Amino acid sequence: MNRIGFGNDIHRLVPGRPLILGGVAIDSDLGADGHSDADALTHAITDAIFGALALGDIGSHFPNSDERWRDAESFVFLRFAVGEAKRRGFAVANVDSTISLEAPKLRPYIEQMRECLAVALEVTHDRVSVKAKTGEAVDAVGERRAVKAEAVVLLEKK
Repeated sequence: MNRIGFGNDIHRLVPGRPLILGGVAIDSDLGADGHSDADALTHAITDAIFGALALGDIGSHFPNSDERWRDAESFVFLRFAVGEAKRRGFAVANVDSTISLEAPKLRPYIEQMRECLAVALEVTHDRVSVKAKTGEAVDAVGERRAVKAEAVVLLEKK
């Protein structure tokens, strides 16, 4: 039996915050604003796993009203979701994800993101796809006001 989940996340971009995507620090003049480290890609993948398991979303497990999660590394959330999948007899088959960010260009960081995510997901990096798109100067992404990520996760019963 297989289960599929979809996740997405968006964060405002602001000066003075780091930009973390897929567990990788991106050299940028703007960073993502959020309660945790605001890693939109990791949040989207975490939500996709929770969705595949019909366990709600990241906010129902790690509410931003809980001070324990202030500035938390988002891989804590991802590892928890992977653990929930394992506890139910599932493993990640593959992940396909897209980051939408006008600047900076993410190509130099993609392989490192794939490697970091693969370790947290307990899979080989060839099961993790990370793509990057710009906003073509349209909407909040294109105007450099936001970073957005979307992910699809396929879980397989072990």
